[in-house]
Amino acid sequence: MEFSITALSPEAAKAGCVVVGVHSDKEQGKELTPPARRIDQVTRGALRKALADLPAKTGSTLLLRDLAGVTAERVLLVSLGARKDFGPAQFRDALRGAAAALRELGAKDAALFLVEAKVASQPLAWNVRHAVLGLRDAFYRFDQLKTKQQAAAPVLQRVVLPLSAKPPLSQALAEAQAIADGTDLAKTLGNLPPNICTPTYLADEAKKLARQFKLGVSILERADMQKLGMGALLAVTNGSHQPPKLIVLRYNGAAKSAKPRAPLLALVGKGITFDTGGISLKPAGEMDEMKFDMSGAGSVLGAIRALAGMKAPVNVIGIIPTCENMPGGQATRPGDIVTTLSGQTVEILNTDAEGRLILCDALEYAARFNPEAVIDIATLTGACVIALGHIATGLFANDQKLADEIRAAGEDAFDRVWQMPLWEEYQDQLRSNFADFANIGGRPGGAITAASFLARFTRKLRWAHLDVAGTAWKSGREKGSTGRPVPLLVRFALRHAGRK
Repeated sequence: MEFSITALSPEAAKAGCVVVGVHSDKEQGKELTPPARRIDQVTRGALRKALADLPAKTGSTLLLRDLAGVTAERVLLVSLGARKDFGPAQFRDALRGAAAALRELGAKDAALFLVEAKVASQPLAWNVRHAVLGLRDAFYRFDQLKTKQQAAAPVLQRVVLPLSAKPPLSQALAEAQAIADGTDLAKTLGNLPPNICTPTYLADEAKKLARQFKLGVSILERADMQKLGMGALLAVTNGSHQPPKLIVLRYNGAAKSAKPRAPLLALVGKGITFDTGGISLKPAGEMDEMKFDMSGAGSVLGAIRALAGMKAPVNVIGIIPTCENMPGGQATRPGDIVTTLSGQTVEILNTDAEGRLILCDALEYAARFNPEAVIDIATLTGACVIALGHIATGLFANDQKLADEIRAAGEDAFDRVWQMPLWEEYQDQLRSNFADFANIGGRPGGAITAASFLARFTRKLRWAHLDVAGTAWKSGREKGSTGRPVPLLVRFALRHAGRK
């Protein structure tokens, strides 16, 4: 999908469809936005005559064809809801409604005048970013493994954002397209079946990105992990025939001559390409969705792809521990005790609490690069889904300034988080009679005790943990990866480097 920024008059736009907004208020009725008013004027009131057929619910649409005085073939009216309530959520709802109508219509090109709408206190650059991301998300498809595909309507190929091409807007456009590319990569990796997307496949994808964008890359094999002493990570992979990998991918985009030198941000992504639970076997129902347990890894690759694609002035290292968690004669048992890279010992009471085991060694390894901040991303606990549902990602941090930065970036990206406690009192639940601590702390506060486990390996780091178990994918009819939190990670990296 090709996007461009060009100043246009709605009535003269040469496009298959012109998209304009209409505010609806119970007291004041329907109010045309300026582009809609312009079309209404040249068509002698055609839009106002049709407004009775446009539902007031935000995102509702009404298609008008062959209006006299309008160059475009069709005009799509989109309900924006009440002007006083029009904020980021309503803007995104309107975009989704417009995208659904354009997809059904089969238009090849469109002029999106919705991008002009005033969204609370957001600048126009915010509108541009979210317009691009919203449309790219709506038109994403994963059907490459289907042998018989239904005849599809023409895909939307060109979208004009009718604005003046000022530098902040053109920069926002380039940034949004790069974020969309990175999000698409994360989605596709998540949606691939586990017999294709193995640890080796993820390592190959990292190598591919390194060749494409001239990144630094290294892949640690099982022997390397054994030599280092990554006993926790290796314990998880014991039952699998797939070899584990530790992927290290580095993007250096900040100017080397800058003083002080730009800080290094480390992103650590959980990469369990399939999680059976191991000996602590999961129930069969919906186990297929455990292919999404590598979503943290996918988001790290997607974020680095986005940052490299836009040539962002940041330095980022991605560290991805990846393996399968399978049962078998060699599999780790409940009650086994392992020694982590840090030297601390862990009693494994539940082999299905494996994500924290591979992450603890990866976080310890990340400290070797002396990062200014570390963020790990993991589909870590079902308990986080119970706590926050599928709207907000769980945020834990040992540094409040870092937590505040992540929360602000999440609001900016509309990839929102909710901070959870990380108090020392929760550590007592991890007590073990036989090792330094256990890998689970019981049902109460399960997401918190999982983060508390990781906190034992990050005391010398500025560290945050994102539990994306409820936000990384959708179930049901819309089953598939969401690509979250790629937008959040990219916006955090940019804002952290001073680009708002």
